[in-house]
Amino acid sequence: MKKILFFSTIILGFIATSCKVDDPFVDRVVAPVLVIFEDPSGTKTNGLTTEPSVTSSASTDASITVRLLELNKDGLLDYKVGIDSIPATAVPVTFKLRNGTKISDVTTDGTGRSTLKISWKSLGIATPAAGSSVQLACSATYKDVAFTKYFRLTATK
Repeated sequence: MKKILFFSTIILGFIATSCKVDDPFVDRVVAPVLVIFEDPSGTKTNGLTTEPSVTSSASTDASITVRLLELNKDGLLDYKVGIDSIPATAVPVTFKLRNGTKISDVTTDGTGRSTLKISWKSLGIATPAAGSSVQLACSATYKDVAFTKYFRLTATK
């Protein structure tokens, strides 16, 4: 009887410890803000895709605008109020190449926007042509939560 109790305890111990599995698909921290990219023409990319794409003219310096909005969900259950978007102001934003090379730091303004203007050569594209693209990252910290959003910058005519 003691042997059965002993082996039952061991088996239950193995079962209990084998049930804890880390989720391999949730290795990221959710950004505390909504990250919206805007190209010079005013087209917005809301970032609902895995890798948003921003366009900029190949004949001038590349221009990227990122807007950070905090979502106030206090009125979520009241259809008359809903979710309010509050600009995240004075947030330092760092733009980097995907290999980790820092490009520049910019700070969001009163509307939550920060704009980076940089030569295509600084992005690793010596002679940009329509269709040239570079993969970039935008990083910041808001309310003590660090986040990074990946995106692609593509040259247009």
